[in-house]
Amino acid sequence: MPDGVALAATLYMPADLRPGERVPALLEYLPYRKDDDTAVGDYGNYAYFARHGYVGARVDIRGFGNSGGAPPTREYSTQEQEDGEEVIAWLARQPWSNGNVGMLGISWGGFNSIQMAMRRPPALKAILAVAATEALFTEDVHYMDGIMHVDEFEIAMDLDQGRSGAPEFPLDEETLAKRMDSVPWSLDYFRHQRDGTFWRAPIRRLEDIKIPCFLIGGLQDGYRNSIVRMLERVPAPVHAWLGPWNHDFPNTSIYGPQIEWRDQAVRWFDHWLKGAENGVERDPQLVFYQQHGHAPGAEPQDIPGEWRADSWPPAGLKHISWFLAPNHRLAAGPAAAATDRLRYVPSAGVEAGFWWGELLGDQRPVDAYGLTYDSAPLQQDVAMLGRAHVRLLASADAPLADWIVRLEDVAEDGRVTAITGAGLNGAQRQSLDHPEPLVPGHEYALEFDLYLSSWVWTRGHRIRVAVSNAQWPMFWPTPHLMTTALRLGGAEGSSIVLPVVPTHGRVPSHFAQPEPIEKPQGITTTGDYAWPGSWTLERDENSGRSTVTWRGTSDLHFSWGSFEHLEKLVYHVDDAHPETAAVEGESESVERLADRVLIYRGHHTFTSDANTFHYSYTRELLRDGSVVRTRTWREDIPRDLQ
Repeated sequence: MPDGVALAATLYMPADLRPGERVPALLEYLPYRKDDDTAVGDYGNYAYFARHGYVGARVDIRGFGNSGGAPPTREYSTQEQEDGEEVIAWLARQPWSNGNVGMLGISWGGFNSIQMAMRRPPALKAILAVAATEALFTEDVHYMDGIMHVDEFEIAMDLDQGRSGAPEFPLDEETLAKRMDSVPWSLDYFRHQRDGTFWRAPIRRLEDIKIPCFLIGGLQDGYRNSIVRMLERVPAPVHAWLGPWNHDFPNTSIYGPQIEWRDQAVRWFDHWLKGAENGVERDPQLVFYQQHGHAPGAEPQDIPGEWRADSWPPAGLKHISWFLAPNHRLAAGPAAAATDRLRYVPSAGVEAGFWWGELLGDQRPVDAYGLTYDSAPLQQDVAMLGRAHVRLLASADAPLADWIVRLEDVAEDGRVTAITGAGLNGAQRQSLDHPEPLVPGHEYALEFDLYLSSWVWTRGHRIRVAVSNAQWPMFWPTPHLMTTALRLGGAEGSSIVLPVVPTHGRVPSHFAQPEPIEKPQGITTTGDYAWPGSWTLERDENSGRSTVTWRGTSDLHFSWGSFEHLEKLVYHVDDAHPETAAVEGESESVERLADRVLIYRGHHTFTSDANTFHYSYTRELLRDGSVVRTRTWREDIPRDLQ
């Protein structure tokens, strides 16, 4: 880098590269430690791309893995992006390079692929972003829908800031000072509880993207709304897949049907980086999986449905209004005036998930703590694709309330399957940047979109809209006991607009079945990754207190040793005192080397009262059971309408 810091890169080179031959580079640029944490997955993807005539470049961002320097002060920092531009330029001028670079990746790698496309470095000619978004405040894992959230990601990253590079794991003072003493990122995230300059700093306009974008999103993943925005606003060619997958690649998702994607990635980059006339620019703008109604259940499974090819907006799209009506009905036309009231139950909602992804079990337990509105049994199948739009005429007898709306399918036997949902912090009703308290008793028109989804309600099923003021632990509880009111009736009353599409459409080209994934020699793994883990719920009905305990584990074995990682989050809430909500987070990375055992540990405690969040984090390193270094950060952070 220009300041002398060296970034660590692994290049996956085509073995049959001829003298003088020039090929493009594909860059994936992450903090996720290429030499241990992601080594297996990296090899499987980049061996594939190398065999198809690409140099794969896996680069650790500054301060992580074997890259030099100190960790940046946040994810997607200016430093990360400026370094990324240098990396792209370096790849373009290598003797084996044809001067064209593509970026790709899932999650972080998709986020910064979009961000780098916005910055427009000259050699970057196309991207492929999987499970990614550009909306950092409302759609990343820190403030879901603008509401505070404490996530597994934070306990993992705060610890990873401290770990030195594999397999040497140096423990010299310079390394320890830069990594073990780096301020945990989560502390800064909790300081910034509203949108604004901090969250928008890494992001430029979608309209600034001038290179082709291939997007892959999952209907069981929280990062999918960006597909609609990019289809509508990016002036360059955008092609998108929206499949039934969770936060994973289409060939390895726990929810299927699984399909191969790397072959289409090669087609995409062959056209834009090699100039191949393969017709990729004429592919359908959108290929999506029309999910058919199915029973609730979170277990790995293939979801019933059909693949469809379309454009955006989809052909035959109609916006159909349904009105929240008295007696918990969902009516096709305006209904009589009425008001429904709801007592706030802070512990409600764990059955609705930890974010707006994943399949879920039967939703009747969480629906019991909200207001539900059901259509009559449908006389014919109804299909939707897009983002349903909600309008609530609502009030609260407290200065802060959240409203959460979920869209569901009620089967003839009573089982309830979750489809999609979204939340709104009532203080952010007019502005994410400048929230304002509610005036108790004042009615507001609250409007927001649910997360992107597809669905077919089959004949005889009912459409359900569920409204609540809590979805814990996804959303941090608001601090006041309260009752909210929802006004029904009239053409301007509380309603939902569904993006309805024809039940059948154009069939896309056949997808290939997943190909075998090459494994690197000398590395074995159980295949587990900490997320999605497992969780339990305990309710003390006498005290009104509830606890959710989440756990995740992973492990890898190398020729030089082994790596075990454990994570745990314990959330607490008291229905009588929601202001006292708390979460404790534990993370531990154990490196078993030939001559020593290193244990990196992180401990989070995050609690609240009516006015303040109380933050504490300790990071420590042990060698053979003895403490080598420990640092603790504590801060009281004023609640900013959260």
